Amino acid sequence: MSSKTLDFAGLVTAIREADAALAEQASRAVNVSLTLRNWFIGYYIAEFELQGADRATYGDKLLPELSKALRDQSVSNSGRRQLYGYLAFYRAYPQIVRTASALSAQVVSRPLLEEKVRTLSAQSPTAPTPDPETLIGRLSYSHFEQLVELQDPLLRRFYEIEALRGNWSVRELKRQIASQYFQRSGLSTDKEALARQTHAKAEPQQSRQVIRDPYVFEFLGLKPQEVMGESHLEDALLDKLQDFLLELGHGFCFEARQKRLLIGGEHFFVDLVFYHRILKCHVLIELKNDAFKHEHLGQLNSYVGYYAKNEMAEGDQPPVGILLCTRKNEELVEYALAGMSNTLFVSRYQVQLPGKEEIAAFLHKAVEELGGGDE
Repeated sequence: MSSKTLDFAGLVTAIREADAALAEQASRAVNVSLTLRNWFIGYYIAEFELQGADRATYGDKLLPELSKALRDQSVSNSGRRQLYGYLAFYRAYPQIVRTASALSAQVVSRPLLEEKVRTLSAQSPTAPTPDPETLIGRLSYSHFEQLVELQDPLLRRFYEIEALRGNWSVRELKRQIASQYFQRSGLSTDKEALARQTHAKAEPQQSRQVIRDPYVFEFLGLKPQEVMGESHLEDALLDKLQDFLLELGHGFCFEARQKRLLIGGEHFFVDLVFYHRILKCHVLIELKNDAFKHEHLGQLNSYVGYYAKNEMAEGDQPPVGILLCTRKNEELVEYALAGMSNTLFVSRYQVQLPGKEEIAAFLHKAVEELGGGDE
C-alpha cells in the first residue's frame, strides 16, 4: 500500500504488521543466541572432560566448582544443575555444531569446530532429524530442556517434528509428552487424524512468550518484574504493598521482587521476598488479584518449604508466608504458618507483623485508588 492511498485503518494495520514481524524477528534472534550460548557451555565442559590439562584435579567436583567460579564472575544461569543440563543438551544435539560453526566462528577456535563437523558428518544419524538451523531458530532452549529428558532418540525426533509442525509453546510440548502423544500415535490406526486433532487443540508459541522465558530475560539482564507482571492492577498493588511494608517500620528489609525459584526443573516466582531483622526469618508474600482459593495456599506453602530447605542460614527462624487475596472491594487475608511449631515464635510473629485488619484496610484503599473497586 502506497503512502498516497494509506487511510487511518491502513495505518493501524501497517504498524501492527511491522510490530508483529519485527517482534518475531527479535525474539528469534535472542532465542538463537541463548540456545547457542548454552550449547557452547556444554561443548566446553565436554571438551574439558575429555582433554582438559588439569581435569583429573576436579573429577566429580567439576560442575560444582565450575558453577561457583562462574557465579563469582556474574555469569547468569550457571548453577550446577543448569551446567549439567547444558552438557546433556550438547550431547543430545551434537549436530548443532554445523550451525554453531557458521554463526559463531569468533566464539571458539575455528579448527576445533571444523574437526567436530567432520567427525559428525562421518557418523550416521540414529533417526531422521530436522535441520539444526531450523531447530534452534524455531525451538527455544526451554523446548530443548524438555526434549533432552527423552532418552530414546526416536521419541525425541518425534516430538521435535511435531513441535515444529504445530509451532507448539513449551507448555504445549510438556503437555503432549505427559499425555503420551507418541505412544497414542503408535496405537492409532489413523495417525494423521490424531495429528490433526492434536494440532487443532494445541497452544501455539507466540514471540512474546519467548521473551518472557526465564532463561531469556536473565540472559538479557532484565529484571523479572519487567516481564512477569500478571496484570497492571496486580503490578501496581505490588508496588504499593512493597512501599507499605517498608514504611511500617516493623523490621522488613526488602530482598527481592518476582524471585525466581527452580524447583524440580520448573520455574516459579515469589511476588515479594523480605527478610525480617527482628524475627530473623524470610517473609514471602504472594498477592492474588482474585478471591481466595485453596490452591493459592498450596502454592505458597511450596515456596515456604523451599526457603526452609534451601535459604535458611544459621540462626534463622523458619520462613513465613503471607497470602493476600483481593477481588475489587472484597479482601481476604490468610497467613500460612508452614513449619512454625514453636508457639513462642508464633507469638512474636503476631506481635511483629502487621495484623489482618491493617493489611485488609491497606488493600481496600489501594484497590479503590487504582480503580479496581466496584462501580
